[in-house]
Amino acid sequence: MAVIEVKKLHKIYKTGEVEVHAVRGIDLQIEQGEFTAIVGPSGSGKTTLLNLIGGLDEPTEGRVIIDGTDITQLKDNQLIDFRLWNIGFVFQAYNLIPVLTAKENIEFIMHLQGKNKEERERRALELLQEVGLADRANSRPSQLSGGQQQRIAVARALASKPKFVLADEPTANLDSVATTNLLELMEQLNREENMTFVFATHDSRVIEKAHRIIRIEDGQVVNDEKVK
Repeated sequence: MAVIEVKKLHKIYKTGEVEVHAVRGIDLQIEQGEFTAIVGPSGSGKTTLLNLIGGLDEPTEGRVIIDGTDITQLKDNQLIDFRLWNIGFVFQAYNLIPVLTAKENIEFIMHLQGKNKEERERRALELLQEVGLADRANSRPSQLSGGQQQRIAVARALASKPKFVLADEPTANLDSVATTNLLELMEQLNREENMTFVFATHDSRVIEKAHRIIRIEDGQVVNDEKVK
């Protein structure tokens, strides 16, 4: 079974009299363990598609099925709970909580899940080790470089042991060294833990690492190929 299944997905945004058809009837399946890049020019609909898959936006029409659950049928509180337990998010702007330390940022998702203090700390320290930042556990985001912040964001995304990770332009604010390090980390997680990653990106460095490339133009899939 596909971990992500998208059926006849549409998203129309309305601004006054103007309608923008951001996603136009997309059908898609992503299997467990894929390392997939959704690519296309600005305004092509790739971020909208990622947000629909992650339940951050509601489709105008169509279905999004995650590991057998149709999330388009869930009520708001059910959807929030489903995202918390099943989907990891990595954003372009990191979205770390500035007043929390690196360790506390990673623990935050587990706190929402109701995990006890001992379990939260153990998992956070494991993840800090995994992303190579065990020595920065007590640093706040303002004390970390962009690359380090994004590594913490990846660790936070993995804290809940999600079924997959959605990454929206995760390298956009990073230099080449930080980008290389981040992609190597994600590749390692994909290879060793069979973690599924889906990127929305226009970064050639990410595209080169992808095992599957889904190209979108004007809200439609124009090409879908496995390259590795």
